[in-house]
Amino acid sequence: MEDNFTGRQTGHKNAGQTATHDPVSDSSLSGKSSAKSSAKKSDKFSKNPGKPAYSKAHPKAHPKAHHKTKGNGTSGETLYAALDLGTNNCRLLIVAPDGKNFRVIDSFSRIVRLGEGLDATGRLSEPAMARTLAALRICAGKIRHHRVTRVRCVATEACRNAENGAEFISNVEKETRLRMDVIGGRDEAELAAIGCGALFDRKRRHAIVFDIGGGSTEITRLTRQRGRYEMRDTESLKLGVVRLSERYDGTHMTPDTYRQMVDDCIAQIDDFVQRQSDIKDLRELQLIGTSGTITTLAAVQLGLKRYDRSKVDGCVISRSAIKDVIRRLVRMSHSELADHPCIGPERADLVLAGCAVLEAMLSAWPVPRIIVADRGLREGILLRLIRKDQRQHHPKAHAKKGDKKGDTKGDKKSHKPNENGSEARGARP
Repeated sequence: MEDNFTGRQTGHKNAGQTATHDPVSDSSLSGKSSAKSSAKKSDKFSKNPGKPAYSKAHPKAHPKAHHKTKGNGTSGETLYAALDLGTNNCRLLIVAPDGKNFRVIDSFSRIVRLGEGLDATGRLSEPAMARTLAALRICAGKIRHHRVTRVRCVATEACRNAENGAEFISNVEKETRLRMDVIGGRDEAELAAIGCGALFDRKRRHAIVFDIGGGSTEITRLTRQRGRYEMRDTESLKLGVVRLSERYDGTHMTPDTYRQMVDDCIAQIDDFVQRQSDIKDLRELQLIGTSGTITTLAAVQLGLKRYDRSKVDGCVISRSAIKDVIRRLVRMSHSELADHPCIGPERADLVLAGCAVLEAMLSAWPVPRIIVADRGLREGILLRLIRKDQRQHHPKAHAKKGDKKGDTKGDKKSHKPNENGSEARGARP
């Protein structure tokens, strides 16, 4: 995966290696209509599985769109791609199925700040759209280069709310031949939960999964029923780090301003928190965080000299360690945050906004530790597509193996303590 904190592209993992996932499948998320609606949206790219989900070489494609990669799919292998266009980031993941898991072929991620200024103007700005189109041309080139046949591209909060969001999406298709699907907050929350399913601690009956994005924060509550986790509630809140940073001036944050931002976040999540009042015993609850915020804090807490996904994804960090990191960051100047190797200049004005949302989560559910996930929506899209194809192509095999919809075995590997109060957890993609 890219260096999440500089916008530079590196590998999601060493390409060609296997990502081990044991997901919460779509059917185990028991929302009445959301799973069906998401499945229909993914069909958009499966009506003609032998054809690419974009046109052949497009005359306006970026001339540097092709990049060398460390791994490629084998001849005749069906490749899958998931593209997540958020308020802050543009991310692509290309994989090949490997049993119930997948093998990473290529990836791309870049900070584009598509939602820059959106909260104030209600529109996507010309510079933000230009930056985003440049990144999407690279993504289209990678999809074309690898001859991917099963693709789903989604856009989230910025395109959902911008007055010119639909116009921008139309222009994206004209420029890149990528067909973007603007999804709702509920679908976004479901996909993130599916993507994080392998990290769930099955000793805990309840799970709260939160995804702190650039424009919004998605929260999902799941409860284990008959051996699988089922979604009980979900919420999409306008608590994105770009939005909060612009509202509270992330480049000149004072401790008093930060405290006001935390109080704002606590107030905004209160309705969702009250709906989970049936969770009486916090020993039965786990918090799973997926976002640049929680992965950044994990990297800082682990003392990494530069971000390393293999050390961050799946680690478990104590509540006290997280609070200590946040206190340290709040005392730092903007320039000091920008100079930090795990934060960098592109995230320096955003990190404290993410910390405020995280503090609100810890205030609502004071559990002793949090599971950190450097995975989420893209992995959820891919797992849903792959599992659907496998059920369609081998229905008898799945029935014989007892592969019931929604069944998840969980990660049975033991926790191994790391330094600085964190624990290595499970197999990582």
